[in-house]
Amino acid sequence: MPRTDVVRADDHGAVHSRPTVIAVVGPTAVGKSDLAVALARAVGGEVVNADSMQLYRGMDIGTAKLTEAERQGVPHHLLDIWPVTERAAVAEYQRLARSVIDRLLAEGRPAILVGGSGLYVHATLDDFEFPGTDPDLRAELEAQLAEVGSAAMHARLAGADPGAAAAILPSNGRRIVRALEVIELTGGRFTATLPGHSPHYPHTLRLGLTADRAVLDERITHRVDVMWERGLIDEVRALERVGLREGVTASRALGYKQVLAFLAGEIAEEEAREQTVKETKRFARRQESWFRRDPHVHWLDQTGSGVYETALGLVRG
Repeated sequence: MPRTDVVRADDHGAVHSRPTVIAVVGPTAVGKSDLAVALARAVGGEVVNADSMQLYRGMDIGTAKLTEAERQGVPHHLLDIWPVTERAAVAEYQRLARSVIDRLLAEGRPAILVGGSGLYVHATLDDFEFPGTDPDLRAELEAQLAEVGSAAMHARLAGADPGAAAAILPSNGRRIVRALEVIELTGGRFTATLPGHSPHYPHTLRLGLTADRAVLDERITHRVDVMWERGLIDEVRALERVGLREGVTASRALGYKQVLAFLAGEIAEEEAREQTVKETKRFARRQESWFRRDPHVHWLDQTGSGVYETALGLVRG
């Protein structure tokens, strides 16, 4: 594991490291954002968002985006950069994230990459070239998706690449189509094109937050309750007026998808809330499974004490 060596401390006791990248990853609602802010304040760094849905403008309550006050003066990058109608692309995110990180490192500031979107994190931190695309093949696969549905396409993917099928939700038609496209283009498995664990940045520390399942489930339920109290339904109504329902990526975000179904009269409000809790818990399991495959991650149990102190100790080396 590359270490991050401390070179000086300022008059206030804040530790300043050599230019490095610190990643804070793990499942949703585990406390990544707060730890990232605390570490950024300690090392004089800045935060780079790696939550795919926090890239969207106006998606604040449902993504638990930190408020300005909660950011405690720490600059945050790659928040609110896309309209909800924008189709997310990992390759574009990689370009943007590396551009920000490279600039911060050139200025001598550590970059704290934080988020639970596993592919976004890996594509940024690890050496990875994206396979090409074929518009005609993509259009053909999307037409098949519209005709037979995502479950049937997912079954097809499972036959061609079981590993890819295990990593992609049966409801995620866009990613299923992309996986099938890559399989057709390369003649190999989609999983073979996923990023490995050869670091792109030589001085990187990856911190993974975890929690007892019962504790995390309780935190997720509480978070969804807070989202409803803070006005998630009104937020979705406002975003619907600027194209959220037509947004290929944003409309599928947890909470937003369920509220859109409620607003369309497809389900009751309480069902939308319950589905959001259920799907978020399921998503959290998949997030942790994804990051557990990364051998570079130092895991910290959020349900214990001294998590910040342990994390800072690892940063200091």
